Amino acid sequence: MILLQPVLEIQTMRDGFDLWPVAELEPYGFLPLSGGLSPQEVGTAVMSIAACNDWQPDDGRPPRPTDPLGAFLHGLLTMDDPGASGGLRATDTVHGWTLVPGCCNGIDERSDWAEAVDGSGWASFGHDPSPSAERLGERVRLTVDADQDDSPVIELSVTHLRGLLSRAERDLADFMRLIGPWAARHLPGHAEAATAAVARALAVPAPVQ
Repeated sequence: MILLQPVLEIQTMRDGFDLWPVAELEPYGFLPLSGGLSPQEVGTAVMSIAACNDWQPDDGRPPRPTDPLGAFLHGLLTMDDPGASGGLRATDTVHGWTLVPGCCNGIDERSDWAEAVDGSGWASFGHDPSPSAERLGERVRLTVDADQDDSPVIELSVTHLRGLLSRAERDLADFMRLIGPWAARHLPGHAEAATAAVARALAVPAPVQ
């Protein structure tokens, strides 16, 4: 069986992070995003996305607020194109092989998968490791690390992969439906803006409230 999941790379949590409840997850691991996350896991996801964008662009935007919450959310809320480290994770449960997004890959870049399926026939998804996808006729070969000559590969049909990609989009949409209620509870002064910013970071439509 082959699984394809949208996953978010967990950022290092600041010591004593107490802006909202978060789950105790290992930094630099991957959190699968879906509608089945607990409120604490949603908190960890929002924390990681905000941490990815926690810097002050030098483009004349308003200065960073002085309050801790506003300061932490500033980059996420003010960037036109925030990002979220991660991507799509493919798992071959029969052989025990897993393709994970490489460094510098973002969930918002998952349209590269469509390029492999219906475009040029090839795409890569970051480095260290360097995963890639190549279309070979009516099949697609997923290489776990293209920099290794003996890298494991996962092969599946184009039709199967299209279905898995559609399922991954539904998982992201289900995750986004958790964000609005979560933000209303934990970020009451920033709920609408934070929900819209997370949607931009994941390159998905903001849910209709």
